[in-house]
Amino acid sequence: MNESQFLESLSQHEGILHKICRLYRDTAEDREDLFQEMVYQLWRAWPKFEGRSSFATWMYRIALSTALVHFRKGRPKVEYRSELPEVAEHREDDRLPELLAVLTPAEKAIMVLYLEGLSYAEMGAILGISESNAGARLTRARQKIKQHFKS
Repeated sequence: MNESQFLESLSQHEGILHKICRLYRDTAEDREDLFQEMVYQLWRAWPKFEGRSSFATWMYRIALSTALVHFRKGRPKVEYRSELPEVAEHREDDRLPELLAVLTPAEKAIMVLYLEGLSYAEMGAILGISESNAGARLTRARQKIKQHFKS
């Protein structure tokens, strides 16, 4: 694939990156930083893409890996702002980050893939784990969410 094919594929699947950014970062600025880092990492990894999986599967793997590394780095303890924090619109899908907030970054990753409708085999391929491990992790994440909101 050439550069134009990369850009076209990236454009077609850009929603994946935005979804991951929303789950791993709280502010618009942080989401934009993460988005740019994911695109950069995808571009760097592009020459190694062999097409053994779909572009979307490969993109999920790189993007989630980048989000997890970016998440571990953390943020500065002091943050100075020139304006008030953004006010989120109240839509039904805005509850998703709230529901997933009880999960670890790795658990969020498996839940995102589940919500995308991927099979355990596809989840495992993206995360580099077995199909049965993907199923077990998903079950634990779902139980954790249920348990948290029962309390």
